[in-house]
Amino acid sequence: MTIARLRPHLTATLALALPLTGSHVARMAIGVTDTVMIGWYGVDELASVVLATSMWFVLFMLGSGFGIGVMGVIATAVARGDDTETRRATRMALWLSTLYAVLILPVLWFSETILLFLGQRPEVAGFAQEYLRIMCFAMAPALWGLTINSFLASLGRPNIVMLITVAGIPLNMVLNWALIFGNLGAPELGVVGSALASLIVNVAQCLMLVACAASLKIARPYNLFRRFWNPDWAALRAILILGAPIGLTLVAETGMFVGTNVMMGWFGPRELAAHGIALQLASLAFMVHLGLANAVTIRVGTAWGRHDVPAMGDAGRAAIALSLMFSTITIVVFLTASEWLASQYLDLTDPQAPAIIALVGGLMIYAAMFQFADGMQVIALGMLRGLQDTRAPMFFAIFSYWLIGLPCAYLLAFRVGVGPGGLWLGLLSGLACAAVLLLTRFWRGQARGWTDTPGPR
Repeated sequence: MTIARLRPHLTATLALALPLTGSHVARMAIGVTDTVMIGWYGVDELASVVLATSMWFVLFMLGSGFGIGVMGVIATAVARGDDTETRRATRMALWLSTLYAVLILPVLWFSETILLFLGQRPEVAGFAQEYLRIMCFAMAPALWGLTINSFLASLGRPNIVMLITVAGIPLNMVLNWALIFGNLGAPELGVVGSALASLIVNVAQCLMLVACAASLKIARPYNLFRRFWNPDWAALRAILILGAPIGLTLVAETGMFVGTNVMMGWFGPRELAAHGIALQLASLAFMVHLGLANAVTIRVGTAWGRHDVPAMGDAGRAAIALSLMFSTITIVVFLTASEWLASQYLDLTDPQAPAIIALVGGLMIYAAMFQFADGMQVIALGMLRGLQDTRAPMFFAIFSYWLIGLPCAYLLAFRVGVGPGGLWLGLLSGLACAAVLLLTRFWRGQARGWTDTPGPR
């Protein structure tokens, strides 16, 4: 394949991925703001927010399959000019997101019991439950935002989502400053203040996205919210069948990371705090790959809707090339600036800060090691979601993350004696296995021509 043939795909993918990546980075930056500012408040509070946000994120990922999965459906329907399918699929994804948020509320409300069962210290588990009892009400707005993100991005308006998400960063910073530390006349609420800030931002962003989906010129013809209460059971079933495996796939991956959080907590609060900082830095880099994965989902789905098999492969190659380039940059940054990055999360007058910064520096070496594998596995997932291929990836993820990644992490950290770094080597093994299996599935399907009719598989 020539560079000239790939160039338009690189340009198109990058043009779509940049605002999607900006949205993900901005959304992640809100979480980083919470972690940084609560880190200035206290080490125990930081450890509790690491656990709480990890637990919330796992449950968010489980429910996000509907909002993520519908992206490929919408892209294919738009390519075919099927406005009815676009509206039906988006509405039912919103229905399912709402139902899911209601069902998992008790899990978040009684999270302290779960964390104590997992061996966490009582004071850390208590702070975490305080955070989650507020953030449980942010689940529905966050999932709605994800679904509307897919709707607007598939219509070619990802910039709107990015601008709304970016606007949440300064709002979250001001609210955190006021509610965590008791500034601007607000009470000093600590962990609770951080949760309240995040809840307010999530609700505000969701309302703005709903307004855009209802009023933008390109979106108005779909009448997304007119007679919204009318069910469409066939579409709901299709999105459920498509989205549930995606949610389970994401939970398999995020569950591996949360499993390492729990195991890191067995070493102590300093190690857990350092792990949380290193993991959040790695997650920020991952947002770029996630934006590329969303872009390739839309481009592959669009090509599939037009029955353009060569374009599917070219879209995949373009996303892989861009992911590899960014991974190389990330590795250099992680290896040269890790301690400076870690210092931004902590009050340097805290006597524990130097030890935590040193721990972060060691862990970032491992974070650099898995950049290529992490990027490749999510790009492959994006390509397969564009083809509405979700069931086999779910089994690949469960095998890679729970039967390879987590056992390797435990054995290396606690049996072989590698220590905290062993947990990160386990992460690398799971991500690498998933990348190989998922990429192999896509390219084998590409060789066969992906002649199947669009629909969940």
